[in-house]
Amino acid sequence: MAKELTEDQLTRSGGAPLKVAIGVAIFGVLGMLIVDHGPWNKPKLQHALIANYSTTGEAARAAGAQVLPTEPKLEVEPEPPMPKPVHPANRTPP
Repeated sequence: MAKELTEDQLTRSGGAPLKVAIGVAIFGVLGMLIVDHGPWNKPKLQHALIANYSTTGEAARAAGAQVLPTEPKLEVEPEPPMPKPVHPANRTPP
């Protein structure tokens, strides 16, 4: 039951989808580079004298938020509720 290959199957390259995929990938990478590293995407730094608030807390309070300290963590963790491991008997050398 050997299937004979036709002339069309032997000469077909099938490269069109591969070429389209490579083109889309190149376009996507170039698009990301332009958007992420373009001249319009530079950080805008302000000097401390010009900035309205010097800390995040001051800016939050000015916006009407209530700033509370976080709850302190326990210094010593409690023992987990489980049975203690059994130690093997001491063996003396013969």
